[in-house]
Amino acid sequence: MSDPQAYTVGWICAVTPESVAARVFLDEEHEPPQKVAHHDNNSYTLGKIGNHNVVIAALPDGEYGTTSAAAVARDMLHSFPNVRIGLMVGIGGGAPSQKHDIRLGDVVVSSPGDGKGGVFQYDFGKTIQNCLFQETGFLNQPPIVLRTALSTLRSSYEIKGHQLVDDVNKRLEKIKKRSKYRRPAFASDRLYRPDFVHPLNSPDGCDVACGDDVTYLIARHERDEEEDDPAIHYGLIASGNQLIKDAQLRDKLAAERGVICFEMEAAGQMEAAGLMNHFPCLVIRGICDYSDSHKNKEWQGFAAMMAAAYAKDLLLQIPLTSVEAERPILKVLNTIQEDLHRLNQTADETKKAVETMHSNQTILLCDIQQGVQDLNLYKAEDLSIARNPQFVVPFPSDPDFVNRPDIWTWIEEQYAGSASRFALVGLGGFGKSQMAIQFAHQVHAASPESSIFWVRGSTKATFEESYRSIADALALPHRRDPGADVLALVRDWLQREDVSPWLMIVDNADDTEMLFSKMKDQNDAPMPIASYLPKSNNSKILFTSRSWDVAEKLTGNGKMILRIPTMEEAQALLLLQKKLGPDIDKAVALRLIHTLDHIPLAVNQAAAYIYRRSPRVTVQSYLNEFKRSEKRKGTLLRNDGGDIQRYDGLSNSVIVTWQVTFEQIKREQPRAANLLSLMSYFHAQNIPEYMLLGYNNSGLADVKESENEYDENDEIGDNGDFEDDLDLNRDSAKCIH
Repeated sequence: MSDPQAYTVGWICAVTPESVAARVFLDEEHEPPQKVAHHDNNSYTLGKIGNHNVVIAALPDGEYGTTSAAAVARDMLHSFPNVRIGLMVGIGGGAPSQKHDIRLGDVVVSSPGDGKGGVFQYDFGKTIQNCLFQETGFLNQPPIVLRTALSTLRSSYEIKGHQLVDDVNKRLEKIKKRSKYRRPAFASDRLYRPDFVHPLNSPDGCDVACGDDVTYLIARHERDEEEDDPAIHYGLIASGNQLIKDAQLRDKLAAERGVICFEMEAAGQMEAAGLMNHFPCLVIRGICDYSDSHKNKEWQGFAAMMAAAYAKDLLLQIPLTSVEAERPILKVLNTIQEDLHRLNQTADETKKAVETMHSNQTILLCDIQQGVQDLNLYKAEDLSIARNPQFVVPFPSDPDFVNRPDIWTWIEEQYAGSASRFALVGLGGFGKSQMAIQFAHQVHAASPESSIFWVRGSTKATFEESYRSIADALALPHRRDPGADVLALVRDWLQREDVSPWLMIVDNADDTEMLFSKMKDQNDAPMPIASYLPKSNNSKILFTSRSWDVAEKLTGNGKMILRIPTMEEAQALLLLQKKLGPDIDKAVALRLIHTLDHIPLAVNQAAAYIYRRSPRVTVQSYLNEFKRSEKRKGTLLRNDGGDIQRYDGLSNSVIVTWQVTFEQIKREQPRAANLLSLMSYFHAQNIPEYMLLGYNNSGLADVKESENEYDENDEIGDNGDFEDDLDLNRDSAKCIH
């Protein structure tokens, strides 16, 4: 196969080890292209990885750096006009720090943050206010299809670890000169102190010229069995016009900017005309040195192989239909150029019209001219992107998801119904967010013409951050203007009749004061946060909340709320089996999930703990430890196993999750919190109602002192606040004490 239209994935390399590594990771290699664009001097290898046809483009021999990489990207898009996503795969220099234990052979993946892409461009050598570099641009965030695949793969590696070294070793059989691509001896991975410089003009390598004197080396611990080796890191890659060979400058940029890797080629891609903010590319780098004076080529081959192995794993996470849904990069760029040309034409016509006016209007002419000059390329993009369907969900679909048919059917019915707002209510850890995440992916797959937006509603700051992400995805005009009201921009746009249908999921909408109180600070929005939720006849909002009152205010109708219980026994068992494998002892597993009250988060937490420590820890031994003492139970329930399906920076612990809920109850309903505290001292099941009714009416002091004083004729059954007997979740008491 050599039809240029058949290739949708562009893979760009710079040096020979990178292109060799890319080729050996192809599942099949195709015939070379019969014809390329005029003046295209790139070297191409065509092939297939999984279901994707991939074109590998390499720099002409002897050329390396930003300008050459830009030319490769430009020519590739003209010769293969159907390329829809891009990968920059190869080697780079690491920037190890206390936060990032980066070592030779590790892989760094550009990961977006703060609404920007994971790569920023700088010009090294320009002196600006005593700085040695100047930031000149950010590579835009990769498309959602790449970010979703990255999240899925990251989750898989977190649970199972990666097999990249095994993959590399298998592919070595394809390389005749394979010794250059094997993993070098661990002793050759030396990280020298920043102030220790390799002897100038020394022909010897570091093993001879610098040696292994511990005085000059930075000591690092040996990675244990729970750590991936090599490790995968996600963060900011700095791409410049020169190689960084200064350890002190490296550490300065790592500390000030959070840079974890340095390279050169991606900067060139950004310099290419029109590519700066629009080339949908992910950068993957194997670490071959530490961006210092102690550079050598010993680790280049293995580092390139590791990066290529990761890139292949990433592509295997992406459905073919998701790539086909992306617009070809060349068409995106052509549309932008056409829109910009029309804007310039309009500016010229306006200028001519204004020039005919009276001379006292020349200021207006200057303002118009300046406005046109200030137009950035992204504003031309606004004309089309905002109306295209967008998928802004920060979590991947969960491969271990266990469906809960009653809840799922209810969600589908409300989504198809006439009401525009509906809500899931339940305690933290009961699975509200997981159901919402899976439903978002289901809607995206079934209705690709609909947009899906995820809003984190826990605080004003997270709400605003989510709206900024939506505004960026829609490329809304004026969103970056000083003083722009992004909340109003997003709300007003989504209320327009000409936008595509959308589903918004507002997660963790728990805080009454945050959502419904007007902002007190004069610099804040004068309206409550809830007023910025859009209203549309052809779109829906799904809320998840721990508070029935909040959900009722948001939906306006208690009938549009479903209270989420714990999992059924069979569902909780299936979840544990998916996490630990189907061969676990069913009887022991049932005892464990019963002990955990069928709570999804608690089951996940226990499974993560067992999996991480297997085979030393089994389901039976975990259960024994759990029952050993209240202190040990609390320790296990507080253990945070890590979960890619939950927000960064938030604990995975079911205890911590409930402590947050309890603190909120204390703030909003202190007497309810006191009542919970009282109940936590009783046995969990069948707490007699009469012991609490008096407290509910007039305080703890009025609770009747004896069951004999209880009047059987009291109309307790008519009191809507209590049932005859009450249950308290066994584990919830742990978060109250």
